[in-house]
Amino acid sequence: MSESIAGGRTYPPKPSDVYLFATCLVDQFAPQVGVDTVTLLEREGIRVHYPEQQTCCGQPAHSSGYPGEARSVALAQLNLFSEPWPVIVPSGSCGGMMRTHYPDLFADDPDLHVKALALADRIFELSEFLVHVVNFDHADTGEPCTIALHTSCHARRQMGVHDTSLALIESMDKVKLTLHARVEECCGFGGTFALLYPDISEAIVTDKVASLKATPAQCVVSADCGCLLNITGRAAKLDELAGCATPSLPGEHLASFLLRRTSGSPS
Repeated sequence: MSESIAGGRTYPPKPSDVYLFATCLVDQFAPQVGVDTVTLLEREGIRVHYPEQQTCCGQPAHSSGYPGEARSVALAQLNLFSEPWPVIVPSGSCGGMMRTHYPDLFADDPDLHVKALALADRIFELSEFLVHVVNFDHADTGEPCTIALHTSCHARRQMGVHDTSLALIESMDKVKLTLHARVEECCGFGGTFALLYPDISEAIVTDKVASLKATPAQCVVSADCGCLLNITGRAAKLDELAGCATPSLPGEHLASFLLRRTSGSPS
């Protein structure tokens, strides 16, 4: 079976085994997203392996200007994925860190640099993997709905995989996708950016929430938990301030959305 090429990257045929790098946010705040990711992949006949020693990808330290600390965290991940299987990441943010920055972090160590390059070549963001490797194709069994899609900055600008999230949504024939005015803009999370610059972060996410709520979307879907937590968290706070008991902007990770839409049951 031949390999395929899309967007300048070569994609392998569908493998029998993959690793899952679940990310800190999935592990700590949205474990069901990890379960749903595993279910999606296993349904395609793929065995999913989850190294339990995995921790953070190192992005918070790296983006805060601490390359030494980021390198230490990255080194622990570098040695976890010993088999030559794809590593699936349900986040463009963490996927971008591992694919783009790991080789740079170890550029001064020839052996580790080679290992980082090899791992980077095996990093796949979930939607990218579903579209270009799995050829995801399942009937939409859900009720008709209208949704808005948010793609993270790293997925869009660093990994170049925002189009695969879009393709998966558009493959659901009972889902209407509505575009909002700030579709290409950051949600304001930025990992540690939201902690270091809370006022700026709040202003950015408030604009994003307003843009999403100005559409007829019933919910927002994203392939990144960090963005979802920030957007839905700000929407919930604004609902609280307005005295609204019902969430005005629910959110769902793409993995859970796809599984629910194509299995006929909630995740």
